[in-house]
Amino acid sequence: MAAAAAPVEVDSGNGVLQRKQSIYKSMDESFEIQKEMYRGQQYSQIYFARLHLMRTLLYSLLPTWKPHLPICTVLGLEEGKECIIVGTLYKHMKLKPSILDEYSKERSASPLVKPHNFVHSDDYLVLEDESGRVKLRGSLLLPSVYVTGIVVALHGKETGAGDFVVEDILEAGLPHQIELPLNSGEDKYVVFISGLSVGSSSANPLHFQLFVDHITGHLGDEKEQGIAAQIVQVVVAGNSVEFPRGLLNGQNLGSKDQSRLSEPIKELDILLTQIAAGIALDIMPGTSDPANFSLPQQPLHKCLFPGSAAYNTFRSCTNPHSFELDNVRFLGTSGQNIDDLAKYSDAKSKLEFMERTLRWRHLAPTAPNTLGCYPFTDRDPFFIEKCPHVYFVGNQEKYESSLIKGSDGQVVRLICIPRFAETGTAVVLNLRNLECHALSFGTQFSS
Repeated sequence: MAAAAAPVEVDSGNGVLQRKQSIYKSMDESFEIQKEMYRGQQYSQIYFARLHLMRTLLYSLLPTWKPHLPICTVLGLEEGKECIIVGTLYKHMKLKPSILDEYSKERSASPLVKPHNFVHSDDYLVLEDESGRVKLRGSLLLPSVYVTGIVVALHGKETGAGDFVVEDILEAGLPHQIELPLNSGEDKYVVFISGLSVGSSSANPLHFQLFVDHITGHLGDEKEQGIAAQIVQVVVAGNSVEFPRGLLNGQNLGSKDQSRLSEPIKELDILLTQIAAGIALDIMPGTSDPANFSLPQQPLHKCLFPGSAAYNTFRSCTNPHSFELDNVRFLGTSGQNIDDLAKYSDAKSKLEFMERTLRWRHLAPTAPNTLGCYPFTDRDPFFIEKCPHVYFVGNQEKYESSLIKGSDGQVVRLICIPRFAETGTAVVLNLRNLECHALSFGTQFSS
């Protein structure tokens, strides 16, 4: 769906500013589930699809990596013979929670405080293909960096103990990227916001109303309003509402509880309607929203937003979400993929996790092992086919951003969008040069 671009006009007679427009193209098709079916479908099929796809890709890179080495299967390994093996990594984790723990007889022995990260020094990696699996050794392949589900090519040799000593690693790397369009030199802004948590005790309605007034041009002087007129898109990246705890416990709800349940949605719709009246708006579902739990999350139903959905600027989207604005490609999630990586591997920052998913060429490598996902039978929609120019992740602790570069000249802007209810912070990106900054709102008055 594309919106026609309109020229910028300023009515000098009454000082009315015309909002800038941009051409929008949705690319969510691969994340949409047409006929949902779980019966008879196995999660192994998504791994087969991923291995086949990634192996074909890695094989195409081998001639420029190590053309002199033979390619072996796990079953075809010979002791002491140097070769390359391609397969899916499996990480054996000592602390990884198991569903069986809930039913163990010694439940009282389990720790009262559960760890937020399950990485342990005894963790080790295994490589698996259709023929078998082999335990990996070597100082080059750090178990703390990798997770189950990544497909890699490894150079090494088998030892007498039956392990494979890794001497070099080849990851898929950043995919091909379409060239950044030559812009006309005019600024156009995209605003990202997530974790509104409307209905929770931590959310301050005034913060969000200030945000709405600012981006719609009802706040600030002429200069501020001029900048607001350059905002062409707002993206709401998940966790927009929060329902009162204890209401959704599987019991039938009385009319009083039903109205309490619908209040956060109604309040959100009122706020979003103010934005949709003037700016194109994309809303993605998150973990706390009334959508399916497993990835890819399907669009929130438009009947939840009677006010906002009346505008053709309002779009309910999938999570993950992919789109183009004036030929600048965006890809993002509401945060589940990165939060799950943070539980099962280590990194200096969330941006590092984001960079890894791009270099592994996979949005959610831990799905379906530790992250819920739909059991696709013929494809893996989380495979990153084309490199985005902007990669964003919602519902993080704080705002972070960086530019990364690929070996073929790819440039990607990484953005961590903080939870707005806790930080009062949104993120603004300039389409012209991919520069971005935080936009913070506060309601404290200094004495």
